[in-house]
Amino acid sequence: MTTERSFSPDDPHAAPHIGSVPYSIERRTFAHVPCLIERPSLPIRALLLAYHGAHAAKEGKLGVYSALTARGVAVVIPDAPLHGERASNPAGLNAREFVWESARRSVVEAEAFITALQDEFGKSPVFVVGSSMGGYVALTLACTEKRVLGAAALITSGVWQEPEVNAPGTRAFLEAHRPSTHAEDFAPTPLLLLSGDSDPTFPLEQHHVPTAAALRHAYEAAGQPEKFSASIYPGVGHYTSQKMRDDVVEWVAALLDS
Repeated sequence: MTTERSFSPDDPHAAPHIGSVPYSIERRTFAHVPCLIERPSLPIRALLLAYHGAHAAKEGKLGVYSALTARGVAVVIPDAPLHGERASNPAGLNAREFVWESARRSVVEAEAFITALQDEFGKSPVFVVGSSMGGYVALTLACTEKRVLGAAALITSGVWQEPEVNAPGTRAFLEAHRPSTHAEDFAPTPLLLLSGDSDPTFPLEQHHVPTAAALRHAYEAAGQPEKFSASIYPGVGHYTSQKMRDDVVEWVAALLDS
């Protein structure tokens, strides 16, 4: 382990760094979930679970949120069910059911996954960020997992109108957790909703606008409007932009220091 060695301050170890603070990258498995961990060299203050989108894999999120390692945050990037090292295509699922079944399974396995992570790294605060399909996961965990102390949902939707999803388990998941109709379940968990104004997958007026309106009303009704924030990024399509990333990093850091 590089943390057990001493290095010359004039020419230190050529490890990944954020500024002058090194971090390491590990491939681990917790509760049968393969993941990559960007592990800080500092004492771990918190965990950030970063969920990728549909038809992607954990490797694509490496380096996106690594700036948080300089603040003592371990960034944990799992392969979503049916993706990456766990790639499969269950018989009978159509394209939309495939996406939602992956999200549903991520939520189901999260309790054991977080428990295993905290057994390894200590009972640190847990934050969640997810993009696109990963945003479905982040939104759901904000309601269902009490150890999640903040969730950021990027380039995603809380409307969840999916007429093609008819598999019983996935349909039940949609109906039980749809954010636009269950917005009252979120407070007091801090929530960040970020979208691009040029997203062809989730057009703004159909997805971000009604989702943000429902959530804003619910947080206001709970007397905690400051715990919900939403932003729209000009010119950004269906991708996690650098400004989105920077805002997530600042948001997590602020929660950690509050």
